[in-house]
Amino acid sequence: MEKKVAIIGKGMIGISLAVLFTGNGIPTVVLAKNSAVGLEKYRTYYQDLVSQGLVTPAQATACEKRLSFTENYADLADIHVVIECVTEKLEVKYEVYQQIEAHCPHLEAIASTTSAISPADLAKGMQQPEKIMVAHPYNPPHLVPCVELVKNDFTAREALDAVTELLEYCGREVCKMNKPAPGFIANRLQHALYREAVYMVEQGICGPEDIDKCIRSSWGPRYTSIGLFDHFDYAGLDLIANIETYLYPDLCDIKTVHPSLQERLDRGDLGYKTGVGYYDWRERDMDAFREKTCAPYLQFFNWKLPEK
Repeated sequence: MEKKVAIIGKGMIGISLAVLFTGNGIPTVVLAKNSAVGLEKYRTYYQDLVSQGLVTPAQATACEKRLSFTENYADLADIHVVIECVTEKLEVKYEVYQQIEAHCPHLEAIASTTSAISPADLAKGMQQPEKIMVAHPYNPPHLVPCVELVKNDFTAREALDAVTELLEYCGREVCKMNKPAPGFIANRLQHALYREAVYMVEQGICGPEDIDKCIRSSWGPRYTSIGLFDHFDYAGLDLIANIETYLYPDLCDIKTVHPSLQERLDRGDLGYKTGVGYYDWRERDMDAFREKTCAPYLQFFNWKLPEK
């Protein structure tokens, strides 16, 4: 991989991507203030990878040699691909894009990790709108392989290819959208499921614990190795159509926040961050919980780790 990469921002996503890129031997520049904070986050991620037996201490050292920090856009003059990971404010992103276009003569593409803003709105801040797109990862992106790639009507094929090549070289699963849609792919599917799950709790059909247990012990594991369309094609579309004819009229079609969710918001019960949501989090072993959230993704670890 000969492309040179810059990341704008040192938040959780930005530093996790720096871990991914350097872990595949790619020299990476992070543009952000207070580099010591970013470097500490970076080293923490690698300490976790070493403790999990995925990376050796020598490899972690070799990866860090490929990382640098700067606060000066002039230091990005030889960069080909920029990953923008700044706050979800268009005026901030537009300022970043202006600086990149002014200082990166070899620029091939800018990919924003936004989870909300359309690529069409991002392009309004570009003199070269054909080079902007959304590359939306899932946290933490150095472990979760999915990246949703969302183009504009005028995004250049060369720009899409540059970002796709970078991500696929690092073992990411690039999921391309033909056109933008709110929530992209995974969040649309995830919230469609959550809408029905909360509805089932409100209707007294079952509780949150049994819904989560059902997902973990039924089709959840299957979808780590085959897809939804794989599954339903294999089952037979005539069977699927019969089930849908019977089932669809009874499914939730609410267009607003569920009443039970709004009641919790009004009480200040926001989930883990306040101690109570649908579950009581106050006595849970959070270290064990975090290990469980990462464990399924360790099977996808396939980096081209440098040795020196």
